[in-house]
Amino acid sequence: MMKKWLQENLKGDPMLWGIVIIFSLISVAVVYSATGTLAYKKMEGNTEYFLFKHSSLILLGLGCMWAAHKINYRYYSKLSLLALLVSAPLLIVTYFYGSNINEASRWITIPVINQTFQPSDLAKLALISYLASMLSKKQQMLHDIKRTLIPIFGWTVAICALIALTNTSTAVLLFITCLLLMFIGRVPVKYLAAVVVAGGIIGGTALTLGQRLDTAVSRMEDFMDPTKTAFQLEQSYIAIATGGVVGKGPGNSDQRDILPHPYSDFIYAIILEEYGLIGGVVVLFLYLALLYRGLVTVSKSNGAFGGLLSAGVSFSLVMQALINMGVAVGLGPITGLPLPLLSMGGTSLIFTGISLGIILSVSRADTEFTRAATETVPNKIQANKPVNA
Repeated sequence: MMKKWLQENLKGDPMLWGIVIIFSLISVAVVYSATGTLAYKKMEGNTEYFLFKHSSLILLGLGCMWAAHKINYRYYSKLSLLALLVSAPLLIVTYFYGSNINEASRWITIPVINQTFQPSDLAKLALISYLASMLSKKQQMLHDIKRTLIPIFGWTVAICALIALTNTSTAVLLFITCLLLMFIGRVPVKYLAAVVVAGGIIGGTALTLGQRLDTAVSRMEDFMDPTKTAFQLEQSYIAIATGGVVGKGPGNSDQRDILPHPYSDFIYAIILEEYGLIGGVVVLFLYLALLYRGLVTVSKSNGAFGGLLSAGVSFSLVMQALINMGVAVGLGPITGLPLPLLSMGGTSLIFTGISLGIILSVSRADTEFTRAATETVPNKIQANKPVNA
């Protein structure tokens, strides 16, 4: 009975569903450990406060994932331009009037429910969907600069520049994702080079006019200076070193009381401390498995839009994860990027769920198409079979 219900309601790639559920369970355990002290101090000893809040957000993210996978992925093509037209003004409003946290205005507080919303999450997904839609429709017109390339390049540079006003790392990650998507979509390399130049000039201007120039410069200087180690990174190294191969065990982290943002930006350091090298490798393997299943969906896609959409979303999620983990072990400058599916968050969990639901929607449509084709062929053979006298 349960198996039948699962087959009817959780369609698409079953391995992708399994990976997401494993990530959700790991996230609950690690965030509960990483926020214990924070909850004790801020919630008057209620150490379960963030556990229940985060668990609720994970369930909400899974619900959004389920809802997104039930929608035919072709509808996202129609919604992408509308989402861009909504997200661009929201990014501007956020820059001027958003909630300022850690010297950056990245959030808008939604009235009545009093919850913060990060418009860059919407803009990122909208831009990837729009590029996938345009590249799939204009495959025969990729040399038409006016009708094809200018809209693609214009939206890419504009959205990334608006995000760069308040969030440099997200803007750079999105720009790289868009370039990969254009390359897969067969945009000529000479035009990609032009986009890189334009993006560098306009993005640099946005960074200069925005709120994060000093922070970005100081973090790059710290990373390039071998004699200086940032406080966050120093504490992350301690967490990793003391975790060893097998870790200290769930809930036994010491650095969670010292390391800034152990439940978001540096949650991978807490994983390595509590679960050791083995736990860290397992998490890395799960992200690579997620990328692999996304690319399997790309290879099986029966349409260009579905393949490009799945590729863009998969690359965006996994690259963000690799950057976050790289920062924790000192392979890159410190960023504010959370670890997808694991870090504590609000809108990031919801939009991550929607992104994964879109991949599952593509997988679901292709599975149903293959099944229908398989069922049709035997029926045709049976219909054409001569009747013996």
